[in-house]
Amino acid sequence: MKKFDLIIIGGGRARNLALSAAKRGEKVAIIEKSILGGTCPNRGCIPSKLLIGHAHAVRSIQDSQRHFISSKIEYIDTEKIFETNNDFLSNVRDNSTKGLPEGVTLFEGEGVFLSDHEVQVNGTTLTADKIVVATGTRPRKALHEKAWTSDTIFPLNEGIPKSVTIVGAGFIGVELANFFDAIGVETTLLSRGSVLLNREDEDISAIFKEEFTKNVNVLFDAKISQVTHKDNAFTIDYESPEGKKSHSSEALIEATGRIPNTDNLRLENTSITVNKRGYIKRNEFCETDVKGVYAIGDVASKYALQHIASFEVVYLSKLFYGDEKKPLEYKYVPHAVFSEPEIASIGITEQEAKAQNLDYVTTLTPWTNSAKANAMRLQYQRTKFIVNPKTYEILGCHLIGPESSSVIHQVLAVMQIDNDIRHLANMMYVHPALNEVLLLGARKIMVKID
Repeated sequence: MKKFDLIIIGGGRARNLALSAAKRGEKVAIIEKSILGGTCPNRGCIPSKLLIGHAHAVRSIQDSQRHFISSKIEYIDTEKIFETNNDFLSNVRDNSTKGLPEGVTLFEGEGVFLSDHEVQVNGTTLTADKIVVATGTRPRKALHEKAWTSDTIFPLNEGIPKSVTIVGAGFIGVELANFFDAIGVETTLLSRGSVLLNREDEDISAIFKEEFTKNVNVLFDAKISQVTHKDNAFTIDYESPEGKKSHSSEALIEATGRIPNTDNLRLENTSITVNKRGYIKRNEFCETDVKGVYAIGDVASKYALQHIASFEVVYLSKLFYGDEKKPLEYKYVPHAVFSEPEIASIGITEQEAKAQNLDYVTTLTPWTNSAKANAMRLQYQRTKFIVNPKTYEILGCHLIGPESSSVIHQVLAVMQIDNDIRHLANMMYVHPALNEVLLLGARKIMVKID
């Protein structure tokens, strides 16, 4: 049996915790069954956003007519796009395995619990007083064994399909659909319901649906009954409001959600418990039912976001090695959808405000007050604020339009430091910067309140 001060199961963002421990002279074990770095740089947000950059370039050329520019795309080198993307991922993987400091030992394999504080990997038993479970999640796969997921599509080494069907109307589905459609792949998105991005504010989701479907073919209210694969093609049989239908494509991507990587940890050998969906239960200090065993990131959090995992790693580092004594608090959690259109949100939606019977006022404001926004010559961009009229507290802010993921951070800063809509209404803005789209929205809601 090998004794360590800290064992980390999962070499994604939690790898940074190992570096903090090693700086303090602790002996650390990292157990990773795949590639160091985790989902985000290898199979998730980084490779997908690299692809989306190409999609943005294509859309800009396709839409140049609105700027009175005549243009035509002669050729898209899709092979080069994926080659460049794959090369970047290779460099990320190479860099991830370098630079582990003295005191950190990497065990390549699958870790399983033998008891509360004993973990086995490749036949070797490890023990530590502090154990951190950070095994993340994986895509749900139920349609067909040959279907791709967001994990298996990166790196893409099988050649670019001529047609693709994407099942799932969440952010992964719409981002991938936007990319493949933009580069010329015949793309169809299947949505089980009548909306896209159903967790977004309803006003924003409705605008997104109207704009997104101008480019991408979407089959709504499609209840899949069967998927078959024959002669290098998938056939999807589904029920629609019009009756039974079928759709065929060369490739199929399943983007119907993710499930936690807890089923192979052998948690039954411990006192660690999970909820009905398989996510590890923990207290406000990220500690499981076993003292000294913690769970962070997607495997335990209700927010499947890389920046949440990073936030939790920083918190645990302060808890273990600093003077942090307070419970972990997610004061405000921003997120974005990097598609066409782009969305960014923070706080609650209007439907959540209604469900909670909150006192609120709201405005949905076009970006017409910003010359920078007007220069884009788009009509759909909007800013939505949801505000408590008695306290001026910003309950939610939702943006749809180019660069929303950047603009939202001004709202986040105000909410984090002193949550009061009056700050956004009264502060000075660079003119004519895009951030002025917040100014009119804030001032309009102040008129409603006062």
